[in-house]
Amino acid sequence: MAESNDARPGARQVGVLLVTHGEFGAALLGAAQLIVGPQEGLLAVSVLESRGVDDILAELKVDLAQLEMGMGVLVLTDLFGGTPTTLSLSLRKLGNVEVVAGVNLPMLLKVLQSRSESLDALAAQAKSAGVQGIVVPGEMLRKRT
Repeated sequence: MAESNDARPGARQVGVLLVTHGEFGAALLGAAQLIVGPQEGLLAVSVLESRGVDDILAELKVDLAQLEMGMGVLVLTDLFGGTPTTLSLSLRKLGNVEVVAGVNLPMLLKVLQSRSESLDALAAQAKSAGVQGIVVPGEMLRKRT
């Protein structure tokens, strides 16, 4: 089921669609909005065993149309090669859509703060922020001592 929170209607920005296994995307969306506040043009679709692929794909197409605000839609998925990513890649032929796999909270926060960028630039920033958000604190602490 898709979830969203529309707080600023009419803004021209990149739409964001999270497509993940289980409720991960919805939980990530909630966590991000706790940090940056309510967002418009943001939906999460849960890929569950109980749902058929055709049903999920139909929902993704409806969500894609809803999220298109003139600058394209960035689809963030959890695992390259998984069903959410495979289904999302099929959306690329339907419009101005880019897919980034490996979503994490730092990536999503960067995306939400930079949605006026071009779709290509935003996808690159998402990848960079996602990678930079992966830290082993113990390594950092050992370097200081």
